[in-house]
Amino acid sequence: MARNSFIQLTKLSNVKGRITYISSHAKQENLYTVYETTERKFWRELAKCNQEEFAKSGTEGKCIEARELIIALPESFVEYPPDRLLKLFTEHFKQNYETECIAALHHNKRKTNYHIHLIFAERKLLDEPIIKIASRNMFYDENGKHVRTKKEILGEDGEIREGCHIIKKGEIYEKKLFTVKDERFKSNSFLDEVKCSYTDLINLYVKAEKQKLQVFQRGSVYLATKKIGKHNPKALEIEADNRKRQEWNRAVDMALISGIPEPQIMEVKQKRISEPIKSAISRKGSKPNLFAKVVTMAIEALELMIETVLVKKYKESLEQKEQLQKTDASDMETVIPETERKEVKNKEPEESRSEPKQPEMTRLASKYPKLYKIYNELEQQNNTIYKKEKQRSDKKKELSEIKGWFKGRKKKELQEEIDDLTSQIRNMKDYLPKSVQKVGYRSVQEFLKDFKTAKSEYSQYQKAIAQWKQETGKEPEPQLHGVRAKLAANRKKIEQEQKNTQRARSQSKDRGAR
Repeated sequence: MARNSFIQLTKLSNVKGRITYISSHAKQENLYTVYETTERKFWRELAKCNQEEFAKSGTEGKCIEARELIIALPESFVEYPPDRLLKLFTEHFKQNYETECIAALHHNKRKTNYHIHLIFAERKLLDEPIIKIASRNMFYDENGKHVRTKKEILGEDGEIREGCHIIKKGEIYEKKLFTVKDERFKSNSFLDEVKCSYTDLINLYVKAEKQKLQVFQRGSVYLATKKIGKHNPKALEIEADNRKRQEWNRAVDMALISGIPEPQIMEVKQKRISEPIKSAISRKGSKPNLFAKVVTMAIEALELMIETVLVKKYKESLEQKEQLQKTDASDMETVIPETERKEVKNKEPEESRSEPKQPEMTRLASKYPKLYKIYNELEQQNNTIYKKEKQRSDKKKELSEIKGWFKGRKKKELQEEIDDLTSQIRNMKDYLPKSVQKVGYRSVQEFLKDFKTAKSEYSQYQKAIAQWKQETGKEPEPQLHGVRAKLAANRKKIEQEQKNTQRARSQSKDRGAR
């Protein structure tokens, strides 16, 4: 199963201190390189601006001076030059969001976690700073509030109160260097967008296919697996937890292939996993075996739904076969007599119409035959798994019915058969996501989404092309997509250029002969 990418977003209330921390060799044991898109002065001015704006707003809490992304990298990335790698990731962010950044490339103490700290500004520098100069003396009280007269900042002794100040005529009383904060950095979708962007970038430079990452979609039908760090005291517990999560994910793949709608699967997940876990934790606290029990029950509920759907499909297929046997093939389509066909062909249109353009096949529609083949394989595998599960269920029932002291051998044989079937089922379920990952899809869910769209677009194209053939009486020209299409277009272009060259040469020869 593909690993999920890890990208974390945090708010910084002391950007200068954080920059010093991530970029200092004295504070970092394994600091490889630092990359900056602007001078350090920028961050000092930014911090000052944010603090001033925060003070003016009167908001409680801490001022957010900047934000930081922590991006986990695959360990194989240590092979790349650190300075070039960090520059690539930092410039990628700057190019996408047009904001200044500073980044550092680190390893943790045990060198098991290769990662980037990327600090970015929420404000941009103005093209021209706004500087306001006092046209007269300006008076400010202890809270920094502008007051009209000097009298308002004087104490009983006639002296300026502590904390109050005067800006004299001709001095700068307001200096604005930055724009307002970019609201998109506060939005919930920002982190998801960044995760997708950086995951795609990481996958471009990953050499081994197995190391490619995926973004876990929140609110997905799947359950995310947890990362197990080295020397983690709870490693065995997390591993067992992950196995249960993978069992659920395998069951989800089967459910999707069987044709169970995603909302129904989400309902099972919500009612059978999320809500019971939340309720149990609030009542009894966190217990190691609780999650496994809840997920097991949810899987059973989902498998029951799968069985219902597959049984229904099987009955429908039998009914269709019977119907086809009863129906004569000749009655299934209306045949136009030959004489009528000739009349239709010979009949000329009353008004001359321009020949319609051949309908174009979309990229997904062109992929449909290939996707259908994969879908067919998935469906066959799904049905085989279902049959194996039925066998296992029967064996378990048989085992439970065996009673007596002298049936130990029979029990052992049945248990071995059950274990063997369980192993086969697990391997067969593992094949489902692998078969779609081979063709570039991260999950069965993602594949089925494209397959359904491709099926719809292909059906529309077939109808359109049939109508076009009827109107024109021509056979459609093959349409290529992707690399083949580009090669064909280039070939056509070269041929056309050669024809033009030959034509030009022949014309010049004709002129010479004259």
